[in-house]
Amino acid sequence: MSDVAIGVDVGGTKTLALMIARDGRMLGEVHAATPHAIAESIGAPTAEVVAGLVKELCDAQGRSVSEVPIGVGLPGMMRRDGRLVYAPNLQSASGAELGPLLGASLANANVFCENDANCAALAEHEWGASRGIDDFVMVTLGTGIGGGVFADGQLLRGRSGFAGEIGHMVVVARGAPCLCGNHGCWERYASGGGLHRLTREAALEGRLPTLVAQRGNAAAVRGEDVTAAAAQNLDEAVVVVREIGWWLALGLANLAAILDCGHFVIGGGLSSASNLVLPAARQYVADLVEGHAARPEIAITSSMFGPRSGAMGAGLVAFERSQ
Repeated sequence: MSDVAIGVDVGGTKTLALMIARDGRMLGEVHAATPHAIAESIGAPTAEVVAGLVKELCDAQGRSVSEVPIGVGLPGMMRRDGRLVYAPNLQSASGAELGPLLGASLANANVFCENDANCAALAEHEWGASRGIDDFVMVTLGTGIGGGVFADGQLLRGRSGFAGEIGHMVVVARGAPCLCGNHGCWERYASGGGLHRLTREAALEGRLPTLVAQRGNAAAVRGEDVTAAAAQNLDEAVVVVREIGWWLALGLANLAAILDCGHFVIGGGLSSASNLVLPAARQYVADLVEGHAARPEIAITSSMFGPRSGAMGAGLVAFERSQ
């Protein structure tokens, strides 16, 4: 039984790998850009990047890559047997059998794949913001939106393993096009990708004049510029950030109505701006959710591990499944 595991979170932009101890201590961290090139062998570029990060961590810690259990969190519809059957934000690996690919590459029989938001939910339930809470929804705000649903202390997986694809809940009929092929998905409005889209629209519509002047033209204004300016209380940026908060609240209100969930944990890359987005979301949820005054308090909290939740949970998966 290994005293350490490696957890890898493959995001739409960045792939993060952590070596963790059984008590959740982080022992090492490396990252690389996520590849999106389409290869003849589906998922091969992703597997190559993940394998490289695993080797880098093991070399730094003096560990053998064949002996450390590895968990990999992947965005999209993950079948119960670990196959990534559909991944709109990682189309180069959509349909890939990444577990066997990595196992063969690393000569490691203990490689396990899981949905990335499920991993984040597991980490927060075991060690983080939802420890001791049996009913909650993990919402990861990255390139898209992922979800992990806990009910009665158990991760909800659904018939095929696809439960929690909350980012593709439609919030605007015939709205903005989504990479999944649909229109109006929640992740087009409340994710990191949604922030970039709303920023571009606001800049082109003349609603971000100060930032446009600073960057030189509307097309150069990025989502990061808006969150940084909002943190400095620039009014035009605060308006856009509050708009993200409204869209986040709309999805949370829908989930509260469906699941009767009283606790939401917000993580992912955009969670770094949670001190700006979450206060607005809390305010708007009170207006949007059915019968708010008749419900127990709905808590909306930041994840304890922020953008590391997915990798932490992937390591936890490796510990649990390798026993």
